[in-house]
Amino acid sequence: MITKAAIEEAHQRIKQYIHRTPVMTSKSIDEAAGCSVFFKCENLQNVGAFKARGAMNAALQLSPDQKKKGIATHSSGNHAQAIARAAQILGIKSYIVMPHTTAQIKKKGVLAYGGEIFECDNNIAARETMLAEVIKKTGAVEIHPFNNYEVMTGQATAAKELFEDVPQLDFLLAPVGGGGLLSGTALAAKYFSPSTVVIAGEPAGSDDTYRSIKSGKIEQAQSQTIADGLLTTVGVKTFPIIQEQVKEVITVTEEEIISAMRLIWERMKIVVEPSAAVPLASVLKSKEKFKGKRVGIILSGGNVDLERASKLFA
Repeated sequence: MITKAAIEEAHQRIKQYIHRTPVMTSKSIDEAAGCSVFFKCENLQNVGAFKARGAMNAALQLSPDQKKKGIATHSSGNHAQAIARAAQILGIKSYIVMPHTTAQIKKKGVLAYGGEIFECDNNIAARETMLAEVIKKTGAVEIHPFNNYEVMTGQATAAKELFEDVPQLDFLLAPVGGGGLLSGTALAAKYFSPSTVVIAGEPAGSDDTYRSIKSGKIEQAQSQTIADGLLTTVGVKTFPIIQEQVKEVITVTEEEIISAMRLIWERMKIVVEPSAAVPLASVLKSKEKFKGKRVGIILSGGNVDLERASKLFA
């Protein structure tokens, strides 16, 4: 199990390689939501997403022999860039398996950090098969996007910072795909702010975590959402933590995601990707639950394909 000390050590380990991202507020969004919302802006993180934290924490703990062979992963984009960046910092190679449907901005980010891309079909089986082939060929060490305790521990540092900057939060929301951010966030709340209730936001079109909580076992993900960073099935390492530490999963429609994304862009003047807008959409959908409360939201990323975004807002 990930301990409080492990999160503190991870934060110390990675802090020179990450931004301590700002916490932002918006009076107009508070009025729309009926509560006080504090946004932890991981969209302003290195690589444009919280993923920089977990990737760096995992990569820094590799042995010298492991580093010689490089690191590998599969990812729809943000973790891919984070792994490529970590490898560049350490002076080692990175091998990234990405769906061919991944947004060009995320592919360009990987290439800019020196990563080698291997494209595959847009499903988990294709990703894992391709990754196994790459690892067999290169001998690289896999750093999984979420099913990795060092990655999860690194992701927990975002919530740790938020609790340090904004004490006494009643609720904290994070989006959920594979569950690395959510499980880390939930454990950070357990250790650093036990009175804070952690809730997940999830697209209704890819609601595997919601269904998994209901059934008590991991259900397979669907792939019907614009929130491409959340198109992954919750992991065997993340799910037990989510089961135990997360109070509720709120699902939101595509229209609700786009509306929340537009609200953040227009009112806060910052760019977030659809996945990052899911928690705010969840708050706006469930106003009675959050009425008058202090609510934290982790804005998970800001890597947006502007051509796609223009079509969403058309």
